[in-house]
Amino acid sequence: MQTPPGKKQPSKKQPGKPAGSAKPGGAKPGAPRKPSAAVYRRRRLFAGGALLLVLGLTAGGVASVSGALNAKSEQASSTQTEGPTESGAQATPSATPSATPSASPACDQKLVTVTAATNKASYGAGEKPLLTLKVANGGKLPCRVNLGTSQMEFLVTSGSDRVFSSKDCQAESEDLIKTIAPGKSETANFPWPRNRSVQGCEEIADGVGAGYYVFIAKLGPKVSPPSVFQLS
Repeated sequence: MQTPPGKKQPSKKQPGKPAGSAKPGGAKPGAPRKPSAAVYRRRRLFAGGALLLVLGLTAGGVASVSGALNAKSEQASSTQTEGPTESGAQATPSATPSATPSASPACDQKLVTVTAATNKASYGAGEKPLLTLKVANGGKLPCRVNLGTSQMEFLVTSGSDRVFSSKDCQAESEDLIKTIAPGKSETANFPWPRNRSVQGCEEIADGVGAGYYVFIAKLGPKVSPPSVFQLS
C-alpha cells in the first residue's frame, strides 16, 4: 500500500534496539555457503550453451509438446432390449455386457536409440568440437521422448580421465517432450569449448591438451556408443 504524500510511515524500530545493528558473532552458524563469483560466471556461460542446445532442437521445424501423454479411452456402451415372450409376458430388460476397452498400441522405447557424433574427426589448435546427440526412432509407431536438458548429458573422456560433462555446470534443467515419427530422428548440438569440468562447477587449473578423446551422449538411461575424435 502506498503512503499518501506528506504522511510518514510509522517506524518499526523496537525501543532500545538500534536499527541495522548486527548480531554479535557475524553470520549465523550453519548458514549455507554461497557459490563464489567464479561459479556463477561459469554457470552463466553454460546457460548460453544450453540455450543453443534448445534452439538446435526446435530448429528442425517439429513442434515441441509438453506434458504427459494422455491415453485415449473408449466409452463402453450398453443396450437394453425388451419384448413379448411366447407366453405373452414381457421379459425383464437385460443389459448387454459392456465391451472391454482395448489398449492402443504403444511405442517400443527399446527401439529408440541414442548415438554420438562430432562434426569433424580431428581439430586444429583453437578449434571447438561440435558434439551432436542424435535420437532415432527405429520402431513402427510414433514415440514421445523427453529431449530436455534434464535428460541429456554430453560426456568427454580420455582413457580413464573424466574430462568434461555438461551436467557439471548446468544451472537449470528442463523437460522438452517431442514426438519422433517412425524412421525419423532428432538432434541436439553442444559446442564444447575444450575445457575441463568437475561436479559442482569448481574451477579447474588444468587445461585440455592434444590427443584423442571420446564423446559419449546420454539421454536418461540410454547411452550412446563412443565417438572418438582428435585434438591438436
